[in-house]
Amino acid sequence: MKKRVKRQSNRNKANVAAGSLRIIGGDFRGRKLPVLMADGLRPTSDRVRETLFNWLQFDIAGVDCLDVFSGSGALGLEALSRGARAVFFLELNKENAQQIKQNLTTLDVSDSKVIQTDSLQWLKQTPPKVFDVFFLDPPFNQGLMQPAVDLIFQNHYVKNSQAWLYLEQEKSLDWPRFPDGWVCHREKTTAEVKYGLFKFEKTEAW
Repeated sequence: MKKRVKRQSNRNKANVAAGSLRIIGGDFRGRKLPVLMADGLRPTSDRVRETLFNWLQFDIAGVDCLDVFSGSGALGLEALSRGARAVFFLELNKENAQQIKQNLTTLDVSDSKVIQTDSLQWLKQTPPKVFDVFFLDPPFNQGLMQPAVDLIFQNHYVKNSQAWLYLEQEKSLDWPRFPDGWVCHREKTTAEVKYGLFKFEKTEAW
């Protein structure tokens, strides 16, 4: 979804240009929304998003989602179009966060929230709520994936054993470590990225 040169960096406004994001399925299918395409920022491709939401097609309606490194908000906005109840968007960059808010207004979405914050710092707190689906596509080459996964589980953000975690990262990297029972349910690669969907598969009580 976004590959930044610096950790969720506060980018020079001069490097920000207008781009667009197309919702590919659901209630808002075909809608084009403006995004701020700064250096190093790239929304998850249409092809990857289509694959992900085909995987989640029976598990996205009515759920609460956490988009941990939102960037353009592509994953969270697609989830809302597909019937998610609400999405919390975490994004450090002020301009990106404001644009996600504006896009939610454009789509007349009122139950979701955009939080301008450092994602890892936010995950260190006691969760304001628990979530069914997580989207984690952190900036590349900064070692943010494992700390984010660790904090999500350590601080009990996961609603229950039916939750899903979507991860998108550099193709060359191994998946981060998960607690016992959590496995990669499905995965694919492109020329640049590896993406996968993780779930809990133990049979005993969670």
